Amino acid sequence: MHENTRTVIQSTFEASNGAEIHFGEAVGRLLAVEVESYHVDYRSGRTTFYLADGDTLDLAFDPASGATPKTFDADAVRAAILGAQQGRVMYPEFKALSQRAGCIGYTVWMTGRHVTYFGRNGETHVERFPD
Repeated sequence: MHENTRTVIQSTFEASNGAEIHFGEAVGRLLAVEVESYHVDYRSGRTTFYLADGDTLDLAFDPASGATPKTFDADAVRAAILGAQQGRVMYPEFKALSQRAGCIGYTVWMTGRHVTYFGRNGETHVERFPD
């Protein structure tokens, strides 16, 4: 992996977790260095970035304390997403809201322009990127 690519991914990850940038800006930065997708695992506190050339980068964050609810509330997940899309909810709050809704993680399919959110029992919610 090129050092510039690693630097862009790391700085984007830190800015997002620090509530300094919105989701759309993060996606733009990551697409610019050919990140095709990334997976966030709330339970392990890991985000794995997947590049077009097959390289990956795994970064850690502080996982939530306590267990994620067993019930997946897709409406609450959608509400957190809408708040983020409207710029009212930054990433740290989004993580807390989606976890309280029973989300254990998600995969952002940047080139596919959607996100798949996962519940503890295999439930999913797919959210398309807004046009």
